[in-house]
Amino acid sequence: MSAKELRRVEVLGRVKAATLLLKDAALLLGVSYRQAKRLWARFQGQGAKGLRHGSVGRPSNRRRRPGLRRRVLALIRTKYSGPIARRFGPTLAAEHLAAEDGIAIDHETLRRWMLDAGLWSRARKRSPYRQRRERKAHFGELVQFDGSFHRWYEDRGPERCLLTMVDDATSHSLGRFSQAETIWDAVAVLRLWIAAHGVPLALYTDWKNVYVREGTEAELAAGEVPRTQFGRMCHALGIRIIAASSPQAKGRVERNHGTHQDRLVKKLRRLGIADDAAANTYLATTYWPAHNARFAHGAAAPTDFHQAGPHDRDLDRIFQLETRRTVSPDWVVRYRNRLFQLIRQSRQAPARAHVTVREAPDGAITLEYRSRPIGWREIRAVAHQPTPSRPRLLVPPVPPPPPKSDHPWRRSFKTLRPTQTLWQATKD
Repeated sequence: MSAKELRRVEVLGRVKAATLLLKDAALLLGVSYRQAKRLWARFQGQGAKGLRHGSVGRPSNRRRRPGLRRRVLALIRTKYSGPIARRFGPTLAAEHLAAEDGIAIDHETLRRWMLDAGLWSRARKRSPYRQRRERKAHFGELVQFDGSFHRWYEDRGPERCLLTMVDDATSHSLGRFSQAETIWDAVAVLRLWIAAHGVPLALYTDWKNVYVREGTEAELAAGEVPRTQFGRMCHALGIRIIAASSPQAKGRVERNHGTHQDRLVKKLRRLGIADDAAANTYLATTYWPAHNARFAHGAAAPTDFHQAGPHDRDLDRIFQLETRRTVSPDWVVRYRNRLFQLIRQSRQAPARAHVTVREAPDGAITLEYRSRPIGWREIRAVAHQPTPSRPRLLVPPVPPPPPKSDHPWRRSFKTLRPTQTLWQATKD
């Protein structure tokens, strides 16, 4: 019997002993007087057994059909089990059982079955306690930006980087695979976000030199804000970059990396995807919509802080590298060991002898003077010809003949002293 039923036996026993009134027993049991009368009648007729629940010992009305548990565990062992790094968790396994095998089962029920069968473990990684930062209230107010290097294709391909953007208020995610975390890869992901939602108010990144950098002495003395090329692009769009001092500071995107390294790796394995093109197509068409439908939620405030993005033509201009270069006296500009001969448009050289070199993601070069394009043609750099060295003799040189017997080298110092004395006297 349960503790509640044993409590009822005790109270009704006092009623039977005439030490407690039935109306007071109703108050002690927390039931109405009519219910207390029904319990008292069952206790008088059947004793303590009459107070037991009527469904005790009967099969549950919500029980699964016979054989379902064995079938589900067999599918888990065959398709979704393995070493700790490869096996599916109960939640992910329940999703795939419903999608691929047509078996709808609650993940908590599946968790109990897997625990009983030894296919899952309760072991958890404990971490130091840190107070979690409160989410931003508006969609687009702060977007966390980070890359995760991992063997996403396992043994089917090399290590790749998943660049991900996660909205701080809603956990809405977007990203793509790339070979490394370069400026052009970051630009590609940011353009995807702008095309889907607009220009966010701020980005939360780490201290990689792609996003932020330390200022030089000249910049600090002049009070200038040090910016990388990516930082300059974001400044042109009105995006503020905030650098996190620790991984825990941008824990939302870091925790998402762990989720993707578990779920996405297994989904890519099931589909046999082993290259970035197919993986990025799968991310855009299937994975991100399903992931956001499950894990994203509404913001605390209804206002969207995203701004309307510029025209594609303006974005193409913003997302270019800009470098200031000095024009040589012969009107030549050097950039990345390439020489660009400026085409004269007047007899006068450009004022202050400075031009801006703009480089697009595809490598196209544009030279501008006072924000206007200027004509140029590339010339070949003259290769430096090293001075030819003296050829080495293959035959050893002939030694000189030995000095004669009367050569001064063969005379001693004593024999030379009179001559030296005479020369000294002549000099005085």
